[in-house]
Amino acid sequence: MIQHIVMLKLPAGHDTVELQAIMDGLGNLRSKLAGFNAFAHGPNLDFEGKSADYPYGFICGFDDVDAVEHYANDPDHAAFGARLVALCTGGAEGIMVMDIEVASEREAT
Repeated sequence: MIQHIVMLKLPAGHDTVELQAIMDGLGNLRSKLAGFNAFAHGPNLDFEGKSADYPYGFICGFDDVDAVEHYANDPDHAAFGARLVALCTGGAEGIMVMDIEVASEREAT
């Protein structure tokens, strides 16, 4: 399983309606793309005080690397990505992405 973690550096006063529309659109891709099995988004609570520059983020769950690649190359994903770039401070530089391969609970025990 792959967790695709995206943190967004948003300016104060960013367009919250646009952000929600993008999140809704990305989440809706689950019904379109095989292997895209989870989506969650929300404000960064930054309990450890290490990521205050990134006030919002989202996480996508994928079955495998092929599903992530399919998502990355999907034209609808690219369109939502372009809208995120326009929304973030510094454009693409304001988006941090991590892809983490994780074991399921059954595999970990």
